[in-house]
Amino acid sequence: MSELPFDPLLLAILSPLAVALVIALGLPQRASVALACVGFGLPALLGLHTWYHFPSGLGAVAASGVGGAGGYAFQSFYDTGLSRFGIMLSLGLNGISMPLFAMAGVVGLAAGLYAIQSGAERLKTYLALLLVMQAGLMGVFASVDVFFFYFFHELALIPTFIMVGIWGGRDRHYAAMKLTIYLTLGAMLSLVGLIAIYVKSGAQTFDLIALRNALALQPLGESVQSYAFGLLMFGFGILVSLWPLHTWAPLGYGAAPSSAAMLHAGVLKKFGLYGLIQIALPLLPLGAAKWVGLLALLAAVGNVLVIGFVTMAQRDLKQMIGYSSVMHMGYAFLGIACLSTVGAGGVVLLMVAHGLSVALMFLLATSVHQRTQTFDMAEMGGLAQRAPVLAAFFVAATMAGIGLPGFANFWGELSIFVALWSFSKLFTVIAVAGIIISAIYGLRAVARVFFGSPSAQFTARVGGQPLADLGWAERLPALLLLGALLAVGFWPKSISEPVNDALQSTVSVAVSES
Repeated sequence: MSELPFDPLLLAILSPLAVALVIALGLPQRASVALACVGFGLPALLGLHTWYHFPSGLGAVAASGVGGAGGYAFQSFYDTGLSRFGIMLSLGLNGISMPLFAMAGVVGLAAGLYAIQSGAERLKTYLALLLVMQAGLMGVFASVDVFFFYFFHELALIPTFIMVGIWGGRDRHYAAMKLTIYLTLGAMLSLVGLIAIYVKSGAQTFDLIALRNALALQPLGESVQSYAFGLLMFGFGILVSLWPLHTWAPLGYGAAPSSAAMLHAGVLKKFGLYGLIQIALPLLPLGAAKWVGLLALLAAVGNVLVIGFVTMAQRDLKQMIGYSSVMHMGYAFLGIACLSTVGAGGVVLLMVAHGLSVALMFLLATSVHQRTQTFDMAEMGGLAQRAPVLAAFFVAATMAGIGLPGFANFWGELSIFVALWSFSKLFTVIAVAGIIISAIYGLRAVARVFFGSPSAQFTARVGGQPLADLGWAERLPALLLLGALLAVGFWPKSISEPVNDALQSTVSVAVSES
């Protein structure tokens, strides 16, 4: 293991916060931009560092005889003065959280680089809020303490509301209000469920490892598990856009500034899925068995089919991406409903892949808008001749979203389909039909935006003026995301092995008891 003279997880959380504070204190804009690059770049480097050294980190834990359930590495503990309530800043990564921690760093860097060259008004404030959001995202996946897991989610959520309300596009005030109402409701329901686990466990701690150990010896009653899992399923479900509690997502992403949409849809939205896999399934296996039938029904019929058809009907490019994100969350819920290691592992792979691909799609959609001055796909056409690099990136991102082999999305969807076949043949058929739906709306968007004859509106708007292709300021964040998608696509073992090891010691053991 490569020893660092500091805690990489704590530094990944504190460095964006420190940079945001310095910027807020009145640093000149040019210096703020340079410092923001550090604030976004350091978490990405630390995320990749922990991914690369994770096997040796686990080896060091095993050699020392210190560790806990799920195989955590890079563990550290900080007293917050609330230890009498069982609350301590406990940081660590297991095979489930490690790839998401690294993904959060990469998406954050891409979103930060895109924000820097966006030309947004009050750029310093915009960057400071993004940095606070980035700190919260890194904290979500680094937290072993359930209280801080929730706290960091709320820390990342607050800047989202502000950025949509101030820098958002059409209907931004309504979108910000709807986001606030829905996501606050989801957060409150999930908080009640987490508190119920804390109280009923009798362990008097929020430490996830201690809770797993305590509940392995003395599980909660079946009725308590059922109620607690129901609260977490619907609370986290709202945050992830489970149908029919999804309507905040397309509206919010359509109005959100690009970097905020990249961070929320790409990373923060995974909070609920991560909570279900890391907390709910291991601690509440009997409750999960009671609810997964309804979860699978809502995901298959609602998210995959209904939202899939709604996505096909969209003319607005950004709205289409927002609805497609909601649709693909249906696959993740189906993987969780399978109550198997293969299904849950597929969900983790899909979370990483979706985080990278949807962030890339929002980035490219904004780049298209900057050149066409519209999101209406019916008013575009022929853009590939004027911006071939942009077209190539968009086609690649679309193929990734569909699940083409060679991209990370393929392995996540394949694993979920394999697990789903054992769970329900009917739901498997619906899920496969969703791939066809994804191909229809994805390829149709490519055709409308980039190929064919330019529309009369597009011709009238831009005339014979040359359109700039993607410059390096836009290519760099796009390359980061596309490169990560291809890296995982061609080397899924880098994620799948630690995920499987972690799930074998948590989810598979828990669900076998149900």
